[in-house]
Amino acid sequence: MIQSVINRYKRMRTERFLRQTYQYQYAFVGMGQHSLTNLYPVLHYLGIPLKYICVTSERKARLIERKFPQVKATSSLDTILNDDEVKGVFVSASPSAHFLIASQILKSGKSLFIEKPPCQSLQELETLIDMQRLYGSPVAMVGLQKRYALAVQILRKRLRKEHLVSYDLHYLTGNYPEGDALLDLYIHPLDLVCLLFGEPEIIACQQVAPASYILMLRHPHIVGTLELSTSYAWTSAEESLKVCTSNGIYRLSQMEELTFEPKPSTILSIPTEKVRPHNKTVEYLYTRNNFAPILENNQIHSQGYFNELSAFVESVGGKADKVLTDLLSVRDTYQLLSTLKNK
Repeated sequence: MIQSVINRYKRMRTERFLRQTYQYQYAFVGMGQHSLTNLYPVLHYLGIPLKYICVTSERKARLIERKFPQVKATSSLDTILNDDEVKGVFVSASPSAHFLIASQILKSGKSLFIEKPPCQSLQELETLIDMQRLYGSPVAMVGLQKRYALAVQILRKRLRKEHLVSYDLHYLTGNYPEGDALLDLYIHPLDLVCLLFGEPEIIACQQVAPASYILMLRHPHIVGTLELSTSYAWTSAEESLKVCTSNGIYRLSQMEELTFEPKPSTILSIPTEKVRPHNKTVEYLYTRNNFAPILENNQIHSQGYFNELSAFVESVGGKADKVLTDLLSVRDTYQLLSTLKNK
């Protein structure tokens, strides 16, 4: 009896996955290491009909067609934009080229998924927003995957019910000579605090080393400090967030673990932990299970890549109303980046 129920559940789970199909054709611009590691595997798993891959090199295009014979490889973006069968385009190319590519796609009226950063300035972002309105692209979405991480979604929901006090964020990596740390790296933590706490105002900013900052930000209901630095090491890179509320402390670590530690009670403002033994309690709201190798425990899922790409194709297909990272939603993030650039 029990085995029959288990077998039925497994069969239903497999059939549910197989029924999930997508009617529209898509194209992908770019094939770098980030795309190959984090984006293409999700598209393959979901069975997204990918008609084109666009790269700058004809030699690379020939290699792609040998590796993936079911896909057309091209070095011409116009070929994709003139194909009415293609409804959406994924872009993960050189960050400096993103604005121009995004502009061309929006002009074509096709839906756009563009990896961060979508552009280099607030002014360029405003241009992209205006272009979407003018040419009517149904979906224009920025690849800021941490918004889709399950731990962030849980934390965001919990914080809505809390009286916020302060937060402390650390985003620490090794040296980053290959690009702009502010746009390529720090856009993630800055966007995260904008998502969780609302529009920020810089109270203090101190550059402590090349591409390394200590910030204090004021939001509508909370004040926080951030350490953004490339002065550490990639082997021990850290991304952590601590949020103090009136009820307790939330800790988010590497998008892998989210905990809540309730504050001890008080009597007449006297902490009871000072007058009697107190057993510390920690509630695990989310933790990635490193033992079971299933989809939900894969870092592509826990970091948010899977959910953001699913959200894009669901939205293009008319199965979802709104995405978390439309162009308008990152305006506060770019306003903050713009202010920091001018400091």
